[in-house]
Amino acid sequence: QVQLVESGGGLVQAGGSLRLSCAASGIILSINAMGWYRQAPGKQRELVAVITSGGTTNYADSVKGRFTISRDNAKNTVYLQMTSLKPEDTAVYYCNANILWSFGGIRPQDFWGQGTQVTVSS
Repeated sequence: QVQLVESGGGLVQAGGSLRLSCAASGIILSINAMGWYRQAPGKQRELVAVITSGGTTNYADSVKGRFTISRDNAKNTVYLQMTSLKPEDTAVYYCNANILWSFGGIRPQDFWGQGTQVTVSS
């Protein structure tokens, strides 16, 4: 099986920074896109940022210029550097990865992390 384990969430004041990490483990053959989503109370889960295996990135308009997504392919890890945080960034952040793994057949599958809470106080 494949697991995604997130870390780095916490409580921060508005204007502060946090860095989230998400490491994939298991018998992984290749990882396609990796991304971060978030879900605030009472709201739907939304895409925050995504990065392809080649390094192309895409961001939600609400985080452009403040968040940076990156990945270390050797470590099967994706990061989200968050700066100039706002109270409206408060949410549970989830890691997602499209992974081709040893016992998953010929098609890659989407996997999710357990989520990490980010709380931004005003």
